[in-house]
Amino acid sequence: MSYTEDMTSSDSLLDHVDARTNLAGTNKMEILLFSLGGEEKFGINVFKVKEVSQAGKITRTPNMPGGVDGIVSLRGHVMPVLNLAKFMGVKETAPHQTMMVAEYNTHILGFLVKDVDRIIRVDWDKVRPTEGMLSDKGALITAITNLDDGSLVSILDVEQILSDAFGEAIVGNVEKVEAGHELCVFFADDSMVARRKITEVLDKMGVKHIQANNGQEAWERLRGMADGAQSSGQDLRDQIQVILTDAEMPVMDGYVLTQNIKNDKRFEGIPVVMHSSLSSDANRAMGKRVGVDYYVPKFDSQVLSSTLRPLLT
Repeated sequence: MSYTEDMTSSDSLLDHVDARTNLAGTNKMEILLFSLGGEEKFGINVFKVKEVSQAGKITRTPNMPGGVDGIVSLRGHVMPVLNLAKFMGVKETAPHQTMMVAEYNTHILGFLVKDVDRIIRVDWDKVRPTEGMLSDKGALITAITNLDDGSLVSILDVEQILSDAFGEAIVGNVEKVEAGHELCVFFADDSMVARRKITEVLDKMGVKHIQANNGQEAWERLRGMADGAQSSGQDLRDQIQVILTDAEMPVMDGYVLTQNIKNDKRFEGIPVVMHSSLSSDANRAMGKRVGVDYYVPKFDSQVLSSTLRPLLT
């Protein structure tokens, strides 16, 4: 991890958007480091964060979910404010007032933290998933990585935190796909919440599915399927009609996965749909740069199903 940037002002998050767009296909990400008051360092993908500011006056409202301190108005946006220390079980010695303003699934919200440190650039293959590992923070941590000094950074699973705070998105009525043969979607996502909701949508559509937990696992399985189809003289498109991938995943991200797929002629004619909570124009541009055919923000079951339906023939 050779790149660091001091977090001296909120403007620094926006100064290098074009440079961060150039990360597409490099299997690198930028993480904003922050503290919740203890010794542990936490991180969140910079692309999720619009700015860092003081929280200002937080207004309590009735029936606020646990861990949500209230709402705040910032430059015309009224947003919920989540207290990350409460979610992570970290005791606050004083009320936290630093707020990371994040855009998630086209919604704006604030995360209260003790302080923000700096931005680091890391290789995704140095980021390790936490599934199957013991953690006192449970499913709220999606991955870990090491700093140059050997200390650990815990990367938040924002999808799980928002699910715990506000409940999972409801998958409503989804129309079945009518086809004269079996249809299959291959999807990759490191979030348990996302995999569960994607599975629910595909089941309601009546579509078979194969899943992987990160881009590396997905690529190994896809390449194995392509090898098998090639050796048997079959058309891979008869086995997989669509590949659906998350953007940020440990080991290999969705941009490199897409790049690998598009560089392998055996996958020609199989569309790649990127399904990501990173909903900014910059992320769409990153997807387009590596060959993503369609970009769908998480998580709207109707948008997802309507995007997939014409591709399933």
